[in-house]
Amino acid sequence: MTATSLCRTRKAVRVAGACAGLVVGLAALAGCGGEPDPDAGTNGVGKLSATKIQAKSRTAARAARTVRLAGAVVSGDDTYKLDMRLNADGGTGEVTSKGTTFALLRVGEHLYLKADAGFWKHQNTKGSAGSSTSDAAAAGKLEGKYVKVPQGDPSYKRLSTFTDKDVLLDGLLTLHGGLAKGERGSTGGVRTVKVTGGKGAGGTLDVSLEGKPYPLLLQRAGDTGTLELTDWNKQFDLREPGQNETVDYGAKLPTS
Repeated sequence: MTATSLCRTRKAVRVAGACAGLVVGLAALAGCGGEPDPDAGTNGVGKLSATKIQAKSRTAARAARTVRLAGAVVSGDDTYKLDMRLNADGGTGEVTSKGTTFALLRVGEHLYLKADAGFWKHQNTKGSAGSSTSDAAAAGKLEGKYVKVPQGDPSYKRLSTFTDKDVLLDGLLTLHGGLAKGERGSTGGVRTVKVTGGKGAGGTLDVSLEGKPYPLLLQRAGDTGTLELTDWNKQFDLREPGQNETVDYGAKLPTS
């Protein structure tokens, strides 16, 4: 064998070895073991059990400074549509019930309700045969104003619940029945993993696989509403309304 032939043989062996190594590498990535890791590049909670995913999600939600909660909640015979921004000091947003929309604002212990004249006129005349001139005049004065809800009023506790981040989330984020880990997907462009309760009948929670494991979408048990949870830790303006924006109705609001 000549020197030239020997050199060519050695080069062929090196090339063959390199190709074999490449084939082995590709097999390790695409075959020889199966699917790509679905948790690559995530926060890792997708590898945990359903119970641990739910626990981490609740911990992240409690630790967050702010959240926006929007969607519908069915309670008994009533359906409430919510769009609330919440933090540790209170919340602000709108609630719709029975075709009527009103704004809620709570700063500390001070709770305010704002609605149009139709809302207040309805409250004043509920149970009566008709409205009086004085009722219409009173409703007109309350329209578009923040009416302070007295803490002794029966509606204070019920309405303030919509503005209490911890109470609202603790109540809403509860799944019923045995927990199971569901499919991976996405919510609002964010990769998520599902946790289901009672095979889905007890509610479904989509938990973020990116960044903090925040709950992003909740389908409540028994088809009692769907809620989106967004804007985690995004600050918003929460302040007492000005004096010219506020009306003091008195010790008790109209019966609702």
